[in-house]
Amino acid sequence: MNPPGGRVRRVNGSLVEIDALDRVAMLDLVEVGERGLLGEVISVRGTRATAEVHEYTGGLRVGAPARSLHNPLSARLGPGLLGGVFDGLLRPISHAATFLRPGETTYDDDRVWPFRAKAALGETVGAGQLLGVVAEGPAFEHRVLAPPGCNGRVDWIAPDGSYTVDDRVAVVGGNDVQLAQSWPVRRARPSRRRLSNTLPLITGQRVLDLLYPVALGSTAAVPGGFGTGKTMLLQQVAKWCDADVIVYVGCGERGNEMADVLDDLARLDDPRTGRPLSERTVLIANTSNMPVMAREASIYTGMTVAEYFRDMGLDAVVIADSTSRWAEAMREFSSRTGELPAEEGYPAGLASALAAFYERAGRVETQGGEEGSVTVIASVSPPGGDFTEPVTAHTQRFVRCFWTLDRDLAYARHYPAVSWHGSFSRDADLLARWRVERGEDTWPASRARALSLLAEADRLQSLAELVGSSALPDRERIVLLGARLLREGVLQQSALSANDGFCGPEKQNALLEMALDLYDCLHELLGRGVSAATIEEQDFSDVIRVRDTTAGDDADAVRTAGAAARHRLEGLR
Repeated sequence: MNPPGGRVRRVNGSLVEIDALDRVAMLDLVEVGERGLLGEVISVRGTRATAEVHEYTGGLRVGAPARSLHNPLSARLGPGLLGGVFDGLLRPISHAATFLRPGETTYDDDRVWPFRAKAALGETVGAGQLLGVVAEGPAFEHRVLAPPGCNGRVDWIAPDGSYTVDDRVAVVGGNDVQLAQSWPVRRARPSRRRLSNTLPLITGQRVLDLLYPVALGSTAAVPGGFGTGKTMLLQQVAKWCDADVIVYVGCGERGNEMADVLDDLARLDDPRTGRPLSERTVLIANTSNMPVMAREASIYTGMTVAEYFRDMGLDAVVIADSTSRWAEAMREFSSRTGELPAEEGYPAGLASALAAFYERAGRVETQGGEEGSVTVIASVSPPGGDFTEPVTAHTQRFVRCFWTLDRDLAYARHYPAVSWHGSFSRDADLLARWRVERGEDTWPASRARALSLLAEADRLQSLAELVGSSALPDRERIVLLGARLLREGVLQQSALSANDGFCGPEKQNALLEMALDLYDCLHELLGRGVSAATIEEQDFSDVIRVRDTTAGDDADAVRTAGAAARHRLEGLR
């Protein structure tokens, strides 16, 4: 390695001590060993520095050369991100590769992009304002913006043509602007101001959109034990939510799950464009067989990519699967550094790290005057399903929505297994006002009724298991039947069904109104003297199946089926 610098003094897994490293600062990038392994400086004492290496350190020896790059860990942002697969440091990896060899980079610097200028020569522009556009695929226009801190007169603008990401395309206030720019992943990109989270992120999953909605620019966590369907739910959100860009971060998860994500996104058509959904997705894969410390960086890398697209005026969603593996990487490294452990061995700064990560979500006015958002949806994998463990407990404090997955629901084949016991949405009240303004006047009351019915049915179910449902009063038996119609006909949803994988807002509301209307009809029948036993003998399979037998946006067919079911029930004597 040239020029000469420091020397490796000690190697302890991903922890490397370096002697004689001059002019080094905290969080500087260093290259270690003959292969140039990348690491970050986490401690400086005189000319001795301690670095966490983000790559496999097998074969690294004492006395190996090391040097500082004098800049923090940064993401290379520009054309070529969408549809790509990257490691935790945002280095491109092929779809067939398992991981990059230590010290290897695969940037395609020779690829050219068609650039069209939008700023005029002599025009005064500020940070975040549009300089030009790049056609990235047939359906996406990549906006080339003046980088943060770059203000002034456009002294030169490149003529329309093809350029590589390292080519200069403008000179603004004496500063060169390239197609690609770098940004430190641990520092949030600036914006003018935050905006209120009053617009919903439509996920296409009924239990979420109806009962526990999340706003654009908000945060949500999906805690659940092994086998409860966390990854499947996140994949469904990635496929169907109405965001402009999806940044999917596979943080310490199994490689076969990431392969499934890749395959699904490539085969699934984007309902907006008819093109493969992968064309608006950035996949950051740091699976369980990849270097553990790159896992810790991958979360920040994914957030930085999402903020980059947010600054173009787009709505980006970061899906992190899972933050528990991220926290475990921090715990592993803190134990090597001798840091005093806190709860269950996690570092004392775990809560601060989680808070700082979720704080970077938000809906903002960008520096260029556009509106954009970053929504964070992260899974949590508590060991043994213990929701009191530190990562889950701290996450619950900082997120706006908490979608708890229940093991009993999952074992009963009820998917998504989102429980109505521990789940909540702090965005529901804000989004209720948005729905009312759109004419959905009944949504707040219907949501409250559905939650109340589910809670009452759970209370009665405990009694029914002791004495049998036939021993309960007729009115309470109808409560159990109404809750069943709500659970199986509305909240249950098949990810494998062409009709039921996605459900539009109008169909969601129609299904909920149908279930509640039939529940009211059952009570009316009781009032007319029809017994609960007679009602329970009726076949409700057509009502339950209507969610799957009608198209994802066919609300009229649901209303027709509901009216036919009510007419049939009203004929009971």
